[in-house]
Amino acid sequence: MLGESHSLHVKWIFEMVTANKTFEPHALLRNPHAMTLAAAFWPRRFRLPQTEDRLFQVDAESRLLARCHWQPEKRPDAPVLVIVHGLEGSSDSNYVVGVAEKAFAAGFHVLRLNQRNCGGTEALTPTLYNSGMSEDYRAVFEELSDADGFQQIFFAGYSMGGNLVTKMAGEYGPAPPGALKGVCAVCPAIDLAACADALERRDNFFYQRHFVTGLMARYGRKAKLFPERYSQNGFGRIRTVREFDDEITAPQFGYRDAQAYYEAVGAKKLVSLVRVPMLMITAQDDPFVPYSSFLRAKITENPAIRFVTPQHGGHCGFISKYGGAERFWAEHRIVDFCDEVRGARH
Repeated sequence: MLGESHSLHVKWIFEMVTANKTFEPHALLRNPHAMTLAAAFWPRRFRLPQTEDRLFQVDAESRLLARCHWQPEKRPDAPVLVIVHGLEGSSDSNYVVGVAEKAFAAGFHVLRLNQRNCGGTEALTPTLYNSGMSEDYRAVFEELSDADGFQQIFFAGYSMGGNLVTKMAGEYGPAPPGALKGVCAVCPAIDLAACADALERRDNFFYQRHFVTGLMARYGRKAKLFPERYSQNGFGRIRTVREFDDEITAPQFGYRDAQAYYEAVGAKKLVSLVRVPMLMITAQDDPFVPYSSFLRAKITENPAIRFVTPQHGGHCGFISKYGGAERFWAEHRIVDFCDEVRGARH
């Protein structure tokens, strides 16, 4: 159980962070599909300093590539924000770079992290990636805190990345490391079976096709790099994410089938154990991360989690009716949260 004083302290932080920050969607984007697609294709320009590439060794055979933006002189007292993208995204996804730009301007060191095989990194690991590899992010955290000496580290994840950072936070349980100051998740896919089922609806055909096309192309690249490990044939026609996970992901990682994989790696079972301050944002109209999955997980019963659920927003969209700095609403709420929690916990 969280102590009463800790619960009140977290509640005060959350009230301070979210005051007057209600999401008001763009007038033309109240439809969840319009919002989701607009976020993917909205032309954006970013201002960030040159990146420094860094490889994190996360197991004996695998490394993750981070695009790092360090504050001047890599000051050890500056906070660090590590951003994890979603399924078939990368460190160059617009929402990742958008959060990075805002966090760097607020004084954070920023790491745009590629999941295994993403961002052109297939050769850095013999494995595929999956939604349960939270140990990768623990390894990144430990290197930043133990080797680099950073003591104010935050993680933010979108969609699949949101599940991963939520799972990591829950696995730390009642005694999270002191250097882990906060975690943010936007539209986290905490119930993968519910997401896979939602993708099979007719109105989600475009997303399903996009994900399957990307997953199969990535698998084909892996098969060419590691032909001894991955077959290039023997599969039937794979048309859905669930079929991909049944035929490829589950067997590669020792699960009986997709359903067993989904049950094992979804963060829904761990949200009650989160004790680090956490911001979780999801839209009630998300097309394929069902709002009902968060209600079943009883997110609101954990006082460490600030659960923000606008009626509109689509999947990782949240394009505001306001222009300028507030256009991409969720990106700002992440940076606001990390900045205020950092100040409140000094």
